[in-house]
Amino acid sequence: MTTTATPSEKTGAHTSEAADAITGARERIDSLDDRIIGLIQERMAVSAVIQEARITSGGRRVNLARELEVLGHYRDALGKPGTGLAMTLLELCRGRV
Repeated sequence: MTTTATPSEKTGAHTSEAADAITGARERIDSLDDRIIGLIQERMAVSAVIQEARITSGGRRVNLARELEVLGHYRDALGKPGTGLAMTLLELCRGRV
């Protein structure tokens, strides 16, 4: 026999009002995550164009000076965790060519 969890059980909230607020906020987060994923995929595609142009012209696949700029930008905007996020983005965007 399968039982369905109530909204309060799904959210951990103790009132239906809080459960509703959490459910709505989670839906917004899911939507934001979908947009973020789309932007990351777009960034990966643009990065591939840059890498292809650089390699075709005889350059290296990765420009370390530029990567340091990106790391600094994310660190300045988001603090120390921003550096980790930037590292992940850079890793996703390398070597797809």
